[in-house]
Amino acid sequence: MKNYVLDSYALLSYCEGEPEAREVAGFFKKALSNKIRLFLSVVNWGEMYYIALREGGRERAESYRSTIANYPVKIVNADQELTLKAAYYKGSFQISYADAYAAALTKLQRAVLITGDSEFRWLEKEISIHWLS
Repeated sequence: MKNYVLDSYALLSYCEGEPEAREVAGFFKKALSNKIRLFLSVVNWGEMYYIALREGGRERAESYRSTIANYPVKIVNADQELTLKAAYYKGSFQISYADAYAAALTKLQRAVLITGDSEFRWLEKEISIHWLS
């Protein structure tokens, strides 16, 4: 079974009904049918929450949190191995710290990152990326 990692870009696109939402919904549907496994770093989960909180208040943030909770997405805590890999990516590439966690989780899970965030272009030789269009 193939592993995929969601970043906050993918989650926010889905929750906000952006053009990429339909594509992200397809990944959720496959996960619900046990065709793929979806992972999410707790750091990216928190990033989604704080962006929704900042832009739309607590009600929106809680709505997004409960929406994601309805899907089979394994939220992975930041242990030493994940954090060290994220620190390496942050120190070596021009990406945000939260994005470094998504990249690190992708690498450690031998997964494909689902994103539309152009910051990840720096990592195309490091990790597999499914670009949302």
